[in-house]
Amino acid sequence: SISRKMSSHCLSRFRYCPCCGSDQFSVLDDRSKHCAECGFVFYLNASAATVALIRNPKGELLVVRRARHPGKGLLTLPGGFVDHGESIEEGCLREVREEVGVSGRIVRFLFSLPNRYPFSDFVVPTVDSFFEVAIDNPAAIVAGDDAEAAFWAAPEDLHLASFAMASVREGLARWLEEERRKTNASSFPTSS
Repeated sequence: SISRKMSSHCLSRFRYCPCCGSDQFSVLDDRSKHCAECGFVFYLNASAATVALIRNPKGELLVVRRARHPGKGLLTLPGGFVDHGESIEEGCLREVREEVGVSGRIVRFLFSLPNRYPFSDFVVPTVDSFFEVAIDNPAAIVAGDDAEAAFWAAPEDLHLASFAMASVREGLARWLEEERRKTNASSFPTSS
């Protein structure tokens, strides 16, 4: 039932209408509440977030160790929430600058995945957009913002269980499988 879903949903804590203050702010469906007093409807839509897959000339992947919760001490890839007024691409490149101290450029959009991000005792639904990003100076990376460390790792040495977020684990598994397919495909001779 909707009520059961809402009890574990972050909107369950929003008891009063943000427009008129009425306590007649009740569940409309599994992602919204409605005020019976003034008619206001609030929807909890997914927040935009980004993940950057960055390789150096050796083919290693740039990995970050999280300095804060959720997932403090676990691994992730550079990325984060998109700010108001930013495109998803701008948000991705800003997060790369903030987390690892280098500027980059988007090479290509890869895919997107839903995620549930726990924050301040709420679960924020997100849609994480994965991008292949190129940087000019791989030797210049430094941990910044909410990164405890930033380092290069060979893709074959990555252990998905070491990564904090479910969407990053799933996205990384998908990317690694695509990389394996490309490698296997390039090892076969082509017919002329």
